[in-house]
Amino acid sequence: MGSGRWDSFVALGDSFTEGLADATAETDVYRGWADRLALHIAEHDPDLRYANLAVRGKLIRQIVTDQVPQAIELKPSLVALTAGGNDIIRPGSDPDLVAALFEDAVSRLRAAGADVLIGTGFDTARTPVLKHVRGKVGTYNSHLRSIADAHGCYVMDLWSMRVLQDPRAWCEDRLHLSADGHRRVALRACDTLGLPTSEDWNEPWPDLDERSWQEQAAEDIKWAREYLAPWISRRLRGVSSGDGRTAKRPCLEKLPTNCG
Repeated sequence: MGSGRWDSFVALGDSFTEGLADATAETDVYRGWADRLALHIAEHDPDLRYANLAVRGKLIRQIVTDQVPQAIELKPSLVALTAGGNDIIRPGSDPDLVAALFEDAVSRLRAAGADVLIGTGFDTARTPVLKHVRGKVGTYNSHLRSIADAHGCYVMDLWSMRVLQDPRAWCEDRLHLSADGHRRVALRACDTLGLPTSEDWNEPWPDLDERSWQEQAAEDIKWAREYLAPWISRRLRGVSSGDGRTAKRPCLEKLPTNCG
């Protein structure tokens, strides 16, 4: 493990690390937990340089093939790698094979001298449709912990974050975190890395008015029509939301002093 201080930080992954749906003032540009984590690190080292190579929709093999070599070339002292979720939720995917690709990436990043922060998969027990892949997520998480032990990685345990089972932690598509969800994950990452903060990722949510089953059913139907059906359609057509997109922050740069 490193000393707890890093002068350069690169984030790799898919939509989770790109930051969907933690919107900024710019159209189709998102902040997300990794950007928020960079701000926390910069509080301790204002000279921190940060890059975010994550692109929505990417599969583990694409991340390992495209993003990992870019990260190694940047020679960061800290890398966040969260990948494999898009693979795991696909029918017929094998968490053992996904984990093997993930370990190859970790091995290469550690050999290049970077500390590595990884994140487990979320507990999908209360997520419509995705609750059926909960066993695969659990298997993948077991692999991730073994990989972390073998290579000396920091592990951000997202599975145990019960606070994320509140609907307010997620945006309307139920696949991507809300702004507050990203904020809490960034705080959990700080906790994992030993960075002190003034906020608690596990702070209880304010009381929420209960909804009738009719209201919940209406929301489920609306969600299936507006989000689930298009997602299934893209999978069947082999189309990704990341097709043609490039990283939002491809170079190591200092953070703007007015961001946050």
